[in-house]
Amino acid sequence: MAAKKKSKKTSEPATPSRPTEPLSRLLRLPQGPVDLAKLDTAATHGYPGVGKADAPALTQALAPELSDLQERLFANGRSNPEKAPSILVLLQGMDTSGKGGVIRHAMGMVDPQGVQLTSFKAPTKEELKHHYLWRIRRALPDPGMIGVFDRSQYEDVLVVRVEQLVPVSEWNGRYDEINTFEQKVAEAGTTIIKCFLHVSFAEQKVRLAERLASPEKYWKYNPKDVDARAKWPAYQEAYTDALERCNTDHAPWFVIPSDRKWYRNWAVAQLLREHLIGLNQSWPEATFDVAAEKTRVAKS
Repeated sequence: MAAKKKSKKTSEPATPSRPTEPLSRLLRLPQGPVDLAKLDTAATHGYPGVGKADAPALTQALAPELSDLQERLFANGRSNPEKAPSILVLLQGMDTSGKGGVIRHAMGMVDPQGVQLTSFKAPTKEELKHHYLWRIRRALPDPGMIGVFDRSQYEDVLVVRVEQLVPVSEWNGRYDEINTFEQKVAEAGTTIIKCFLHVSFAEQKVRLAERLASPEKYWKYNPKDVDARAKWPAYQEAYTDALERCNTDHAPWFVIPSDRKWYRNWAVAQLLREHLIGLNQSWPEATFDVAAEKTRVAKS
């Protein structure tokens, strides 16, 4: 009698670590009219896991490839700065939307020496003496670098508009000016990844309350955030115009649902990965005789 064959144990397929469709397509804001109310702040577009529990592992799984891609970019910047590209990740959103969290958890996965981080606060006296784009130009990433803007040139059509710091005629002309500026930056070799961190009114309240619930988070709380919260409709209108009027082929907006912190961080890291891959950077070739140098090292 023939021996019975042992049945093979079947196991559930491993959770994929990549979205089935590129996030650069799923999260890209279509050109045309924008209705923020219809953009789900708690969505998880393209997320390959089943929830929050998978997020740490899925996010960390991106680290080795991000590190390799970023090092290639950095190496090309050092070897051939005249031709090496750069990347600019622009983070814009209401207070508590998570700009700092993205910087720590997503941008923090690459070598810090290859990152140029700029946080744009209220303009200094020196900055106010210049055109509003002066400080932005000075902070653009060098060849081979990943630049990160915590807030950006859009403050000058957001805060400036809502707080009525300049006449309507002045801020209204800035949209076209920003588009022209971004086009020149892109043509000079910088890939621009504009991320609107879209958080809900209700979630913002929860996060502000959390900052007041623990002395360890008092430093994150700013009473002015509540003042801005009182002007939520005006800010939503200002963001709508910025998203609608400055959503170009050379610098499109990506809307990042940000009510779920774990998704937000994974999504921005994945977007960065996709854009780094798109640069198609190989390792720079040696500018010396490798064999000869190996011999010299061996004999040294």
